[in-house]
Amino acid sequence: MQGMGRVAVAGGRPGWLFLAVAVSALLLDQVSKAVVRASLVPMDSKPLIPGVLYLTHVRNPGAAFGMIPGGRWLFVATSLAVLAGIAVYWFRSEPDRFTGLALGLVTGGAVGNLYDRLAVGRVTDFFDVRVFPVFNIADAAIFIGVVLLLWRLLFARVDEEGTGDRAVAVETPDPDGVGGDGA
Repeated sequence: MQGMGRVAVAGGRPGWLFLAVAVSALLLDQVSKAVVRASLVPMDSKPLIPGVLYLTHVRNPGAAFGMIPGGRWLFVATSLAVLAGIAVYWFRSEPDRFTGLALGLVTGGAVGNLYDRLAVGRVTDFFDVRVFPVFNIADAAIFIGVVLLLWRLLFARVDEEGTGDRAVAVETPDPDGVGGDGA
């Protein structure tokens, strides 16, 4: 059951997981930003864990983690290109659950920050660990999703049939204790 335009589980695709993760990341991101904007004036900071984690309201006109201030339309174009790339990959391959989870995080985060750039002109950041630029849930979702994708790329092996499927190598004990192929 494969077809262009299908997002639900088709051909082994974990569409439900991808959608659930993407929508959850987007909702958590947008709700948290709304709460921060409503409860803190810009540059106001409140300790959550004193000396470790603060809520600091920052209006970020740049990229993730406050890098490259300005360039709003460059970041809008980059976000759209990333989302288009994810869509093309999704429909031209058969991602597994792990990849669906990772792509869902990247998608939810990218859409969250893209919405802010288009609707507000800047992104609201608020997690402040004082040794790293202030960031938000969308930034964290994108970062975690990319780390998971890199993990898959670095530690997965291509199947022996040459179909291009990837799986994380797992050693399993030989139930007969004879080793080899049993011949």
